[in-house]
Amino acid sequence: MSGKRTRSFKIAVHHRDRDVWSENDFHLLTHEPRFFHRMVRAVAHEFLSDDRDRKYYADHYTCCPPPLFIIIITLIELGFFTYYTVTMGEITTTGPVPIDSLFIYRPDKRLEVWRFVFYMVLHAGWIHLLFNLLVQVLVGLPLEMVHGSLRIGTVYMAGVLAGSLGTSVFDTDVYLVGASGGVYALLAAHLANVLLNYNQMEFGFMRLVGIFLIASADVGFAIYGRYAAEQQGPPVSYVAHLTGALAGLTIGLLVLKNFEQKLHEHLLWWVALGVYAACTLFAVLFNVFNY
Repeated sequence: MSGKRTRSFKIAVHHRDRDVWSENDFHLLTHEPRFFHRMVRAVAHEFLSDDRDRKYYADHYTCCPPPLFIIIITLIELGFFTYYTVTMGEITTTGPVPIDSLFIYRPDKRLEVWRFVFYMVLHAGWIHLLFNLLVQVLVGLPLEMVHGSLRIGTVYMAGVLAGSLGTSVFDTDVYLVGASGGVYALLAAHLANVLLNYNQMEFGFMRLVGIFLIASADVGFAIYGRYAAEQQGPPVSYVAHLTGALAGLTIGLLVLKNFEQKLHEHLLWWVALGVYAACTLFAVLFNVFNY
């Protein structure tokens, strides 16, 4: 009655007209936002679907804890490639491939179970390495900023494991190197986010087309190298791309933050859990009984 209005009342009134989303909107900007704040706003705009989530994220993100998982994994993969390039004395578009490495996945050494995961630190040539590093930095780093290191690390490692398990079942004669399983899991997780929030995403159709084109080109190159190109050494599998993407779609629905819960998505959550669990169990049992 006195004519005074609290901040919460002002927010409630202006929220009706979608003018503000938080009390920070009442502060006038007297200077240009710093690069960090512009980057955070860009990440929120590209990877979140709801305006309120974008505003809340942009106002409250502090980079603490920092998104270290993708950075650490990228440096490790780059370090291993540099080491084997120096020790083997060559670098080509398809090599060097350290066949005798303790980390490469080999069908004749499936009892050494660490190979099902650590093959990701090796790559077959600088093109293979460059593509994986670019995608996981450009897609994985913003996703980690939004969802956190634990969630993105879970998606990435699930894709790596699915890549080796899928290869051991469907392409049993090949060696396996590269982080393509984890990279495609990140791409597929982002694709799942776009599909679930298609109507709220700007340029949703263009995002889907872009992801599809990038993935198709890389998978096509891998299939060509597997079947059409002249083999120089043991064949390298492409199945990890596909099974890693499947892991990203399922695990992405399980662990990534869902900012707009809907009733049908609860059923979708259980379906995703069942698909990943069943496929993983089948692949493990296949390797146990068919060694």
